[in-house]
Formats: sequence, C-alpha cells, structure tokens
Amino acid sequence: MKKYLLFIFALVLTASHVIAQQRAQTIDGSWNGALTVGGTKLRLVFNISNTNGTLTATMDSPDQGAKGIAVSSVKLVQDSVFLDIPMIRGSYAGKITGAETIDGHMKQAGQSMHIPLTKGEAAEAKRPQTPVKPYPYQETEVTIANKAAGFNLAGTLTLPQGKGPFPAVILITGSGPQDRDQTIMGHKPFLVIADHLTRQGFAVLRLDDRGVGKSGGNFATATTADFATDLEAAYSYLKNYKGINPKKVGLIGHSEGALVAAKVAAKYPDVAFVVLMAGSAVPGTELLVAQNEALLKTAGMPEPQLQKYLQLRKAQFEVTTTEKDVFRAATAIRELEQQAKKDMTEQEQQQLGLTSQNEQAIVAQLSSPWMRNFLAYNPAPTLQKLKMPVLALNGTKDLQVPYQQNLPATEKALTAAGNKNYTIKELPNLNHLFQTATTGMVNEYGLLEETIAPVALETINSWMKQVVK
Repeated sequence: MKKYLLFIFALVLTASHVIAQQRAQTIDGSWNGALTVGGTKLRLVFNISNTNGTLTATMDSPDQGAKGIAVSSVKLVQDSVFLDIPMIRGSYAGKITGAETIDGHMKQAGQSMHIPLTKGEAAEAKRPQTPVKPYPYQETEVTIANKAAGFNLAGTLTLPQGKGPFPAVILITGSGPQDRDQTIMGHKPFLVIADHLTRQGFAVLRLDDRGVGKSGGNFATATTADFATDLEAAYSYLKNYKGINPKKVGLIGHSEGALVAAKVAAKYPDVAFVVLMAGSAVPGTELLVAQNEALLKTAGMPEPQLQKYLQLRKAQFEVTTTEKDVFRAATAIRELEQQAKKDMTEQEQQQLGLTSQNEQAIVAQLSSPWMRNFLAYNPAPTLQKLKMPVLALNGTKDLQVPYQQNLPATEKALTAAGNKNYTIKELPNLNHLFQTATTGMVNEYGLLEETIAPVALETINSWMKQVVK
C-alpha cells in the first residue's frame, strides 16, 4: 500500500536565452512557496543555481518527501521567470518584485493558483515527537545476515537500562523502500515508537529494508514473501541476543509490514505476540479497489466518474492476478485502459488522470513482481494460523487500509483460528500513519506536526505489557 499517492512535480524550466548576468545572480538560490490542493497547503521549493551565467534548477516538495526533482532549463526574460511543468500539464510564470520575492501563478487543468515565492529554504516542518539525544537507554548498530538471500541487513537495537533479560519487539515497515525509522514526509514514526517502547522496558529492533540505507539486497525485485525471509533472520537474531528474553519476542508490523509479521508468526508459533497496525485482511485486489474508492471519494470525484474508474481498475487487477505471463498481462492491461478511454470524453479522461503517461505507469506498476504478488495474496489463511496474542489496530480516517473492511475481516480470521487472546480496536480520527487527522488524505501526512498519536503509542504499550508480564 504504497503509503502514498504523491503529487510529483517534474519541473522543466525552458531556456531560449539567458540575459544579464546580474539578473541571473538575483534569481540564484532557493525560492519557497505553497501550493493549495484540496484545502491543504503543500510547500514547494525551487533551487536555482547560476554557473557562469547558465541557470540550472531542481525542485523539492518537502511535505511529500520529494527532493532533487530535475529541472531541465530556466527561462529568464527581463524581470520574469517562466517554468513549464509538462508532467502535470502545468506552468508557472512569475515576476521578480524584489531582491527576495517573486509574484506568480501556477496554471494547471484550467485553473490558476496564486503562488508567491520568497527567497530562502522553506521553514523546517515541526516534528515535536522526534526524540532528541542523549537517550536514557542503550542504542546499538547491528548487522544481521539473511544467509538464504545472501546479504546483510543493517539496523538499530535499543535496550532499556538494567541487566534484563528484556522483552523485545521487531518493527516491520510498510510498503515501498523504507529506512529503519520508516521516514515519511519528515516524520520518523518507527524512531518515535522505538523510543517510547524502550523507555517502557522493551528492547526494540528496527531495520533498513533490503536495498535501503546500509542494508544489502535488491528492493526492486522483492515481494512480500521475500521481506518475510528478512524478518525471519531478524527474529532468529533477536531471540539469541544477550540480554533478550527469547520467550518474549514479538512483532509489530505497519501496513504491508503487518502482512509480513503475520507470515512469520504463522511459521514460528513461539512468537510471543503480534501487533497489526493498519494491516489488511482481504485479498489485495479487494483492498486496492477499496483504497482507490476511499481516496477518490474523499478527494471529491463525482460518483459516475468514480464508478467508471473503479470498473477499469477492477478489470486490470483481475488480469494481473489471473494471467501468468507478464507480457500478455501487460498487453491486456494496456488494452483495457485504451478501451475505457474510448468510452469517455476528453474531460472525463483528464478528471480520471487517464493520460498516456499514466497509462505507461499503470502498466509498469501492475507488471512488477511486488504488485503481482500483492494483488494475488489473501492474508486470511495466514491470519487463521495465529494462536498467540494479537492486537489489530486501525484508524477511522485510514483511507489506504479502510477499517470498515479490514478490522472485521481480521477478527473473522482470528476467530476461525480459535485464537482466544486477540484485541481488535479502531482508533477514532487517526489516519494510515496513526496521526490525528482531518481528512486522512496522503497529502495531509506531511502537514501534520504529530508523528503518531499518543493514544496509539499507549494502546500498544499497555497491551504489550499485559501479554508479556
């Protein structure tokens, strides 16, 4: 679930000529402003460099975790700057009104948005929950061998003060390449969780995903099943670590990490407990249809267009899960997209984002090993094998893993397992990252100061203390 439907701004600043070295020096530097999308402000930063009178640039969208987006050229005419943005079929035109100000508008999809720019970096987003050193516990860098896969994983183990042996837990990241802190839009939720639990007496292990940070391996070709082998290596390592109580080692998985946690717990019945944070319990095809519906409804897509879009995606997902040959599947997915567009007006195609560029993207995405595996996977049979204590949490404003669909399905699976020690809990007004949210939309994540709601931290902590006492 790839946590995030991000607005990607690939900026191309066309340059037919560059005038006046002095004026080029005036525009040299970083310029920040804010784009309003659906009532939410997203910070933008244009980084412009001047080398011997030649202007180059990159762009950042800090609230969406996008940095260093390449800019092909800069066009500066007298006191005006022009930016073409073909990937979003938009443009920006601004007038230099002072040494540190540009007043301009961005045009996109027939709309014009006033976006003044100020020279300098965007103000750093406040993240008050991020812990600050020195910590009142021990922090150790660890290296764990996944011998079966032939590479090492790197991570951080935090140990409470005292001799132990300590109960312990492994944090498992969600979809997409994640570092050990699961850094998302300036937030570090796994650092916050690890800090909170270690202060409460738990040892906590968190790892860079394979191919990320200091970990070896190739993320791009891996599936959920591959990530499970990484967790198996980490589980074995932690159980045998000096100072850890091997009978009290549990797992906390977020989003796709919950699927990974369940897979390993089903294989190793001695796992002490499992916490499923925004974990899905229905087939991937059903989850992604529900995710698309929740996100697009909240974004305000009209119902007729929404139903056309969902019908198309359902058909494409079905091809992905049933056609074993990836090349034939890709051809069928493309044909479905093109046929759907024939039955729509150009305006409807624009509303649904059915551009030629997006067509290429959806074919590539649905052809990837991870997506083909994810869509075909049904978590329920795995959940039906869990006999250990299980805590399943979901926020009521989670639009990526809707709680109405997945918490009942999780409970049904655990009941079928004969599990007598599980807790299913919905947390009001929390989004997919367990932040207190207004909309639950992905573009809101980076705008919130809260990294993870205290109620979520305390719910996990108090439940874990009960099951390991």
